[in-house]
Amino acid sequence: MQCIRRQPKRSASQENILREQSRRVAALNGIRLGLKDDKDLKFLLKGSQLLKVKSGSWRKERFYKLQEDCKTIWQESKKMLRSPESQIFSIEDIRDVRSGHKTEGMEKYAKDVPEYRCFSIIFKDQRKNLDLIASSEDDANHWISGLAKIIAHSNSMNQKQKLQHWIHTCLRKADKNKDNKMSLKELKDFLKEVNIEVDDYHAKKIFQHCDKSKTEALEDDEIEEFYKILTERKEIDKIFQKYSDAEGFMSCQNLVRFLYETQQEEDAVVAAPALIQRYEPNERAKRGNAMTKDGFLMYLLSDDGNIFNSSHRKVYQDMTQPLSHYLVSSSHNTYLMEDQLTGPSSTEAYIRALTKGCRCVELDCWDGPNSEPVIYHGYTLTSKILFSDVIKAIKNYAFKTSPYPVIISLENHCSVDQQKVMAHHMTTILQDMLLVAPVDGNKSQFPSPEQLKGKILVKGKKLSRQEDPTGANGNNNLEAEDVSDEDEAAEIEDESVKTEIQQKGKSDTLKLAKELSDTVVYCKSVHFNGFEDPGHPRAFYEMSSFTESKALKLAQESGTSFIHHNIRHLSRIYPAGWRTDSSNYNPIDLWNVGCQIVALNFQTAGTEMDVYQGRFQDNGFSGYVLKPEFLRDEQTKFNPKSVTEGTWGTKKKLLLKIISGQQLPKVNKSKNSIVDPKVTIEIHGVQQDNNKKQTKVIENNGFNPKWDEEFTFDIEIPALALVRFVVEDFDMSTKNDFIGQYTLPFTSLKQGYRHIHLLTKNGDPYSSSTLFVYINIQDCD
Repeated sequence: MQCIRRQPKRSASQENILREQSRRVAALNGIRLGLKDDKDLKFLLKGSQLLKVKSGSWRKERFYKLQEDCKTIWQESKKMLRSPESQIFSIEDIRDVRSGHKTEGMEKYAKDVPEYRCFSIIFKDQRKNLDLIASSEDDANHWISGLAKIIAHSNSMNQKQKLQHWIHTCLRKADKNKDNKMSLKELKDFLKEVNIEVDDYHAKKIFQHCDKSKTEALEDDEIEEFYKILTERKEIDKIFQKYSDAEGFMSCQNLVRFLYETQQEEDAVVAAPALIQRYEPNERAKRGNAMTKDGFLMYLLSDDGNIFNSSHRKVYQDMTQPLSHYLVSSSHNTYLMEDQLTGPSSTEAYIRALTKGCRCVELDCWDGPNSEPVIYHGYTLTSKILFSDVIKAIKNYAFKTSPYPVIISLENHCSVDQQKVMAHHMTTILQDMLLVAPVDGNKSQFPSPEQLKGKILVKGKKLSRQEDPTGANGNNNLEAEDVSDEDEAAEIEDESVKTEIQQKGKSDTLKLAKELSDTVVYCKSVHFNGFEDPGHPRAFYEMSSFTESKALKLAQESGTSFIHHNIRHLSRIYPAGWRTDSSNYNPIDLWNVGCQIVALNFQTAGTEMDVYQGRFQDNGFSGYVLKPEFLRDEQTKFNPKSVTEGTWGTKKKLLLKIISGQQLPKVNKSKNSIVDPKVTIEIHGVQQDNNKKQTKVIENNGFNPKWDEEFTFDIEIPALALVRFVVEDFDMSTKNDFIGQYTLPFTSLKQGYRHIHLLTKNGDPYSSSTLFVYINIQDCD
């Protein structure tokens, strides 16, 4: 029988020393965050009892405390055999902190508690919300305000500060006996913690170099020396040396030269002094209008040194064109959190989509109990939510991320009475936000996103005898009438769904209430009967929905006709019925023929969603991207299948060098697991431009891998191309593990030496994981 060695019990004086050390570390981290002596931070570091709410019958007291790193929160757990890691969550994982009853859980299970004592932590990934009740209003305010400050200050730290904070946290973690010294074994453990494998010889060499005191342990200045060796960026030193003098200063004049020659910055003369003032930490250099190596590194790691053009983070495109001239960020079956058959429906899914910039959300409406319509995926076992709750969520979150219009895409299966309830809820809850009449009497073409700012439009069926939703030639005395029933749920390829439809005896028509019909102004749903005859043009406000396979067939066989159709009309595309797992299709081919509302399952991560979010981070993350001129021109002959016939912008040659990576996250949390990273560069665009190239694999180094590999891509249609960088952990025997990615439009690429700030699988930024690259774009002859 094997004996378990107990840790020797610490004496009271040892405990006091450790407590004092922990307090000092927490104070230092508070200063790094810019929160010195902050009352809310002190309260969180002390911790408090909170009631955790899971259901009507599950409400239990748990202790919560901010750790000394000011980055993680420890939560007490009564579960047996729970790992220490599972009791901790990171501040970086928090998307939002909401006060009061602002989640479904709080709405349902905490109505008996005053709002001022309640708050919820919303996580970035698919994790469930954490609903909490404090013992007093003061305690709740400390948590809400404290977390908000830490999140805001963490986000405003520059990359160097984030790196320093992270490394010191890892050093503290590796210091097992908490003596503020580092033995050779602790140094090796630390290197594994930061994702780098170093053999014993090299580890010992670094250790001996730093151990000036020859005490077999690193402390204070020796640890700082080790930190400097670890964070050295030789590839950046080399660039800096080319433009700096013997004293280690880059003059403003030389910075201008670097910005103009290498970074291709047109406003280099104006930009250089501003960059020195913004990023140079050395006061002497700043006064002399020069930059040191540290300032240069901070510039390259900043937004100004980002691969994404920072001027595209604001709305910069013309927003005064008709709505049909824009790609619109759109979600399919927005209410679903998981799959299409059995998963939960939630108002939280609408909040997540809207805060990700989505501008078109879908509501599948069915008769519910107590004369209240519900939303769920018809004929399936997905859970049901109240229509009124969804409309409230849309009202509260529609314009938090973007001021431009939101389209509610209604799939209506309700009785006439409950349709009237739907119309009532929309008009009373949304009030002035709901568009109920044409803008400025515009009855010949769509108004622009600019004209529709702050407005919510309804897409749905319209009574035929009202004819014109914009108000002309209408018969407004009609109360209700049969219209065709567009039932996307009936297309699901699942046996249980087919059986359910047969038993219910599905009808092809539906009686439509006038009240609901009246909420539709510019987006009247009609069945697609082919592209219009020029002699008998269809009304601009009539729009059709296409399954992905039907739309791809039209794009393949009649690309130019589809483009012409999409200049005047809106087209909505939705996933095929067989995608019951909520997988997504590639949106690119449909954008290439001008389809605007290409709806994806926002809850499903993957290449398709990466490309989608990459496209819509353009134009200020507004959810609207202006289509290229050749997709808006009435005379266009553009066909994405044969791009050689015509001129669609200057062809480009992309020269790209993948230089290095920094602080790539561990994929496998096992202590001894170190990543073997490789980078794949993908071009997504017209068929001729689609391409993929990859680097070699760097073994056992996720901390600072070096590639120094060059690639060339020819881009026929730059306006339609996106570039995706994917980092994976190579595995010879199984599928490579995803580490991070970043996708952006080709037209948003900045040239020169740039950092790429990697995103997680769910599209959230890592705090300090980057790639360092060199970009050069040339016109093709």
